[in-house]
Amino acid sequence: MPTHVVILGAGFGGLELSSRLAEDLADEVEVTLIDKNDAFVFGFAKLDVMVGRRSLEEMRLPYRDMAKVNLTFRQETILSIDPMTRRVVTDGGVLEADILVVALGADLDPAATPGLVEGGFEFYSPEGAARTRDALESFQAGTILISVLGPFFKCPPAPIEAAFLLHDLFTRRGTRNAVEIHLLSPLPLPIPVSPETSAAIVGMLADRGITWWPQTLVTHLDPDAPLAHLADGRSLPYDLFLGIPVHRAPEVVLESGLAEDGWIPVDPATFATRFADVYAVGDVTSAPVPRAGVIAEGEARTVADVLVARLRGGDPPAPYAGDAVCYIEMGDDTVGRVDVNFLAGDSVTSAFTPPSLEVAAEKVEFGASRRTRWFGHPPA
Repeated sequence: MPTHVVILGAGFGGLELSSRLAEDLADEVEVTLIDKNDAFVFGFAKLDVMVGRRSLEEMRLPYRDMAKVNLTFRQETILSIDPMTRRVVTDGGVLEADILVVALGADLDPAATPGLVEGGFEFYSPEGAARTRDALESFQAGTILISVLGPFFKCPPAPIEAAFLLHDLFTRRGTRNAVEIHLLSPLPLPIPVSPETSAAIVGMLADRGITWWPQTLVTHLDPDAPLAHLADGRSLPYDLFLGIPVHRAPEVVLESGLAEDGWIPVDPATFATRFADVYAVGDVTSAPVPRAGVIAEGEARTVADVLVARLRGGDPPAPYAGDAVCYIEMGDDTVGRVDVNFLAGDSVTSAFTPPSLEVAAEKVEFGASRRTRWFGHPPA
């Protein structure tokens, strides 16, 4: 009988792992991929939606388009996970896994910042990006605060990209002089792992008249004023507040016993958990790397290598190297790139490629190649 691999979550990690296993272990495994959504949206695509470059419908990649003979997709909500028995209960039934992989990502918790739901917008979910777009369409003048509201978050460049894209949006409208843009973050640098990239970004923010507030945390909003209250006792007035909400592991993960200190601990070399035949990848883990789609994809490739070696025999694969390429929208249709490695040496290494149209074309190809690999063909 083929080994039944059940993958929970169809983001970067779940899509890459399910595709690899379906292709590389076609005769040895039966893969079940579960997600509550009916379609995938690239994280970077939400910024296109926010500034009106693309519609949300254009960005959706339906999971039904995946066509691999030994891969079954189930659109279901996960109700419970038993990591001891690898038993998963969903609103569609019960699954027994030989190997279980948790790739459920991190949930957004807007309510963790009092006042955000009533007095601000989050642009990190597809629906939130669409609501933010609607608010921006009628915004003519005033102060915009873009704020990171938790200690860690998916896609570290996203708030910076949002600031650059808003600058471009209002410049094209001819209203940039009437709009103040402030970027607030609890982090000391825009991209802490890359001082070179951070220095370039800080300079570009200043050139565009965007105020950078490092090591600044908004604790709550007063929507009636409206004011954003800071942890140091100060407050800032705003006309439009765009927040990146606090991130948390999904409740079903917290209730399963998989998590410690809020996230799933894993062996960073193989992404095995402390439970036999249970692995975890992506934003839901406490692996010593940032939370980002490209990171989850690399982790999934490592798990695929581990399972191929295990089921077919052979030497164990090399440990996860922690390397990734991160693209950063920097305005004027240009994109910068950071090549980073987190685990290969004694310290993090990074190299910054300045923004250009050539790197923007690389980013387009990055998305197209994933659409082809995961969904069988690029969309029309």
